[in-house]
Amino acid sequence: MTESAPLTRRTLVQLGGVSAAGAGVLLLAACTPQGSGASTGDGSGNSGVATVSLSSIPVGGAVSASIGSTPIVVAQPSAGTVVAFSAVCTHQGCTVAPQGKEFDCPCHGSRFDATTGDVIQGPARTPLTKLKASVSGDKVTVTQ
Repeated sequence: MTESAPLTRRTLVQLGGVSAAGAGVLLLAACTPQGSGASTGDGSGNSGVATVSLSSIPVGGAVSASIGSTPIVVAQPSAGTVVAFSAVCTHQGCTVAPQGKEFDCPCHGSRFDATTGDVIQGPARTPLTKLKASVSGDKVTVTQ
């Protein structure tokens, strides 16, 4: 029989970090609207493209999606007009989530305008990174 090393505070903190990271991944996976028309590729294996059905994005609202493993948000400020941004908060890298006409960071409370990506409330000081978005029929294509 072998003796186990005692659990130290450092080990517990590290284990807690692993659990929180795993839970964050599961939470992000659960929040990605895969069933509502979002796709992380263009069908050709190109992970630098995301497609979202226009009908899945509420007018005046937004949805979460991803380009490969990079989280993004896609908004429809007015009917048929779309904009897309990186969903990585410019404060400390947490993933922002659509909340009506803004994107909110759950980590430190930063809020961003869903139309422009501009900071509404800090601590973030710089806007979200804008991505290229185009509409063709009911298909929205987003590229970095």
